[in-house]
Amino acid sequence: MSIAGFLQSVSALILNPLITLAFAVALLVFFWGVVEFIRSETADAKRADGQKKIVYGLVGMFIMFSAYGIIQLILDTLGIPLPAVYPFS
Repeated sequence: MSIAGFLQSVSALILNPLITLAFAVALLVFFWGVVEFIRSETADAKRADGQKKIVYGLVGMFIMFSAYGIIQLILDTLGIPLPAVYPFS
């Protein structure tokens, strides 16, 4: 197996599922923060907690999109074609 095939396999079988899972967790945190923010109309502490979860979820999703971009940049720089299972190819 060549180094290009190895990197493509690592990207397709390990990195992509992990990044997708982390993105899903960040999305759940975001929506949980929205629900918590809406449900607590008067409790300032709960609203602040909901706002924090919304921000953490957005930051997490941004990091996951950036990770996809960094992986694509590395693979393109090395001249390795993207795997067929890559979601944004």
